[in-house]
Amino acid sequence: MAKKNNNHRRPAPNHTEEFAYSSPTANSVQLVGDFTHWKQSPVQMQRDPNGIWRATLHLSPGEHHYRFLVDGEWQDDPQCTLRVPNPYGTEDGVRMVA
Repeated sequence: MAKKNNNHRRPAPNHTEEFAYSSPTANSVQLVGDFTHWKQSPVQMQRDPNGIWRATLHLSPGEHHYRFLVDGEWQDDPQCTLRVPNPYGTEDGVRMVA
C-alpha cells in the first residue's frame, strides 16, 4: 500500500488578470513588470479596433509592480490608482492579486 506524502507543497493558484492601455496612435505597447523581470521578458500587447492595447496574464497572488513601454518609452498606467515610487524617480503601478 502506498503511503501518502504530506511533505509536498501545492503550487499557488494563478489568477487571470487583464491589463489595458489606450493609445490609438502607438505602434507598439509592451507590458513590463516584476512578473516579466522587467525588460527581460516584456509582454507584447494586442491593439483592438478602438485603439485599446490589451494583454491577459496568469499572475500568482500578491503585489505586482508594472509599467508600460509605449513605442519604447516608459509610461504610467493612467487607470491605476495604486502606485509606488521606483528607483528611477517615477512610479510603478501596483496590481494586487488575491
